Amino acid sequence: MKELYLEVTFRHGRPVAAYLYLPRRPGEKSHRTAKAEPGLLIDFNSDGRPIGIEITAPTMVTAAAINDVLRELGQPAIEHEDLVPLRAA
Repeated sequence: MKELYLEVTFRHGRPVAAYLYLPRRPGEKSHRTAKAEPGLLIDFNSDGRPIGIEITAPTMVTAAAINDVLRELGQPAIEHEDLVPLRAA
């Protein structure tokens, strides 16, 4: 996977969790998780490279908070429009 993409889990029409996949190699798995901003957890592979951001409070997290984490990880910023599924319900 070469691009960022967002996966959102809904329950009763409301987002309950989301995952922002970062570029990774096929089959790459999380080896370690670290807390970031409130409501955000970062998954790292066995080499210590970030592979995803778990959004545990999708209705509370802002694009600015996600972009702060992405910047710290050396990743490109996400556009506000990319988070529309979190606000759709």
